[in-house]
Amino acid sequence: MITAVNMTGRLFLAALCLLGSLLHASPECTVPSSEFQLQGDYLLGGLFNVHHASSSIVHDRPEAVDCSRQPFTLPSYRMFQVMRFSVEEINNSSILLPNVSLGYEIFDHCSDTLSFPGVLNLISVNGSIKPRGHASKYVSKVIGVIGPFGSTETLTVAPLFMMNFIPMVNYGSASSAFSEKVKFPSFLRTVHPNKDIIRLIVDIMQHFNWRWVAFLKSNDAYSEDGLELFRKMIKGTEICLAYTEELNPSTNYSRMFKEIDLQRIPTIIVFARKLYAETVIQSAINSNVTNKVWIAGDTWALNKNLPKKEGIENIGTILGVSETVVEIPGFNDFIYSSKHKRHCEDARQQKFCNQVCNCTSLNPEEIIAENPSYSLSIYSAAYAIAHALHNVLECGEGRCRDNITVYPYMVLAQLKKSNFTLLNRSIQFDENGDPANGYYSIVFWNQEGQAEEIGSYETHPLVQLSIDDTKIKWHANGKVPTSLCSQECPEGYAKKQDGIHKCCFNCVMCRNGTYVNITEDAYRCVPCKPTEWSADRSTSCSPRSVEYVSFTDGSAILIMVVTSILVALSLATAILFAINYNTPVVKSAGGSMCFLILGCLSLCSISVFFYFGKPTLACCILRYFPFLLFYTGCLACFVVRSFQIVCIFKMAAKFPKLHGWWMKYNGQWLVITVALVTQALLLIIGYASRPPRPYNETFWYKDKIILGCHVGNPGLLAVSVVLLASLCFLCFAFSYMGKDLPKNYNEAKGITFCLFVLILTWIIFSTEYMLYHGKYIQTLNAMAVLSSLYCVLLGYFLPKCYIIIFQPQKNTPQYFQGLIQNYTKTISQ
Repeated sequence: MITAVNMTGRLFLAALCLLGSLLHASPECTVPSSEFQLQGDYLLGGLFNVHHASSSIVHDRPEAVDCSRQPFTLPSYRMFQVMRFSVEEINNSSILLPNVSLGYEIFDHCSDTLSFPGVLNLISVNGSIKPRGHASKYVSKVIGVIGPFGSTETLTVAPLFMMNFIPMVNYGSASSAFSEKVKFPSFLRTVHPNKDIIRLIVDIMQHFNWRWVAFLKSNDAYSEDGLELFRKMIKGTEICLAYTEELNPSTNYSRMFKEIDLQRIPTIIVFARKLYAETVIQSAINSNVTNKVWIAGDTWALNKNLPKKEGIENIGTILGVSETVVEIPGFNDFIYSSKHKRHCEDARQQKFCNQVCNCTSLNPEEIIAENPSYSLSIYSAAYAIAHALHNVLECGEGRCRDNITVYPYMVLAQLKKSNFTLLNRSIQFDENGDPANGYYSIVFWNQEGQAEEIGSYETHPLVQLSIDDTKIKWHANGKVPTSLCSQECPEGYAKKQDGIHKCCFNCVMCRNGTYVNITEDAYRCVPCKPTEWSADRSTSCSPRSVEYVSFTDGSAILIMVVTSILVALSLATAILFAINYNTPVVKSAGGSMCFLILGCLSLCSISVFFYFGKPTLACCILRYFPFLLFYTGCLACFVVRSFQIVCIFKMAAKFPKLHGWWMKYNGQWLVITVALVTQALLLIIGYASRPPRPYNETFWYKDKIILGCHVGNPGLLAVSVVLLASLCFLCFAFSYMGKDLPKNYNEAKGITFCLFVLILTWIIFSTEYMLYHGKYIQTLNAMAVLSSLYCVLLGYFLPKCYIIIFQPQKNTPQYFQGLIQNYTKTISQ
């Protein structure tokens, strides 16, 4: 029943087409039918609007539109020729589809809603059209369709091809709707969707700081989608859409331009079909519109006629965005060759419905010189289908399999996997059937009447915008025009929105005690903090006063001198120990380990010098890092030293294996290394994630700011302090175990004294830190560090230096052996 109804409908439409052809018969020469048809093993469908029927055509009875009677469009005819050339080039290839020929059936799709005969012809099989459920029972007439051009035409006819999953590879429909695969499962395109081109337009406006714009569109799906995307993309930006207008045959252009001038809109985006764009520009010339910035959409940015219009230089500066133009090798030769073959007697050849073109007067130069915007898209579409068919037929080694029945859905599956290079461009589709790679050109219509490329835009793998501003000859005295509803407020004034657009505002002065920060919120006068002040028309608040301990402060000089003395004493002690290295006192103190302790003390002292002067990031890091790291080394040495003393006198006999392992593997250096590396890692990780940094202390004093250093990452700092505390605890534990060792041989007592002074020092400092918050807290901190260092130098090394210098009789092996023998007798008793 369905087939019968469809068959009746087809016969009726065919009759109407035939009637139109008979009525149109004339002595004119026409394009031969072979331009619309080509025999081949597999057939491609093509839909091109070689003619354009006005959408205002009204019929009083059902009839198919006769495209040949409508106005001829040369740019579309050029696109039509690109498809023919592409198929011919593929057929001449010995690599792509060897021993397989492609044919085509092209129809003049001249109307948005009335050009159905050609579509019905392409989806029919043996004169009938079957629903999706029967698709597997017969082979489709075409393996894929290229076109049509506009989004509205495509929205009208695409569902018919989706029914049986016939691949539809489009070269000009940019509406976002086609990315919805639920509705358009077999739709792919080689032209980029509107979202990319609108994103580029928004980026251009932000590049030139244009915020007050008008948006002109035509009444079609392409323009409607562009406007919707533009509104979404300018949200959260400084751009305001001041005016929109839908262009149609009844548009009053004079009134439209007056409204634009009344609102003082300098920038006009024309995102419309070529026909309406040409009308807008011509009307602007006729209406003496001047000093505007025009942004051309991709449909007319490379228009060949408009840049040469008389008076176009008066309307302002025209910038455009378009698909990157790539010259197709061999296309010009193809046009010259095909046009020189046509003769007047071609008119006697058979004509098909909407396969007639009154274009015999065209010469090759006219076709070649026309807008090439979509040539690469058509070329890519033809090659994409050819590559997909190549894979379906399992072509290779110069032949394709001839025993495979090709269904459209099989070609569709391979199309989605497309990945090949064409004219140095990668051809791939994403999950929505859109091109995976985006390339655009930004053009400027120069005084020579040409669209000069001034920039580029890429969307993959990263968004990259590049504009050479020096190539643009602006209408505004050579300067970049401004496009603002209201001029920017003077310094110290906040904006007060005037009307519905945030770009329109009045300026309000910020009184004393408040300020305006235009980078954060230009619409509000912000009160100053309690510790700050400001005058009228301020853009920031000023601190009451800044305090820190400078290098010239008396306390700072004294502490730095004492620190230098510490370094000198450490050096002198190291020299004294080196001279007496083989004596019992030096060996009992730790031998070579003493030099490590003295070196760590000297390196720790570096921290003291960075507690003075104005804090910087480097100062804050060096204020803590050397002390925490190298004091860890000192404490680790004390832990090892106190453990060794206990081990020698108390544990060697009880735990001989442990003692043997410790001596064999140099356990003391292993412990020191582990402690130092652990502390270094904690500090490096903590500083990398959140280093100590300068900060202003404003809480304790309302009339001043104390400059200090934030500790950085508090968690890792706490772990570092815990590590130091743990080492202190171990020192105490081992020292207590060795409290009854020989008096002159007991280094544990010296270590215990050092630790006692260390802990007392930091308790005192912590108390001061809680009670006092002035600038001299840094001085107190430096004194605490210095006290920690002196307690080691004086409490541990000074007694040994005294024995070496003033009591050399106690620095002999015999004296120490006597002490050990007495201790052994005491233990045995």
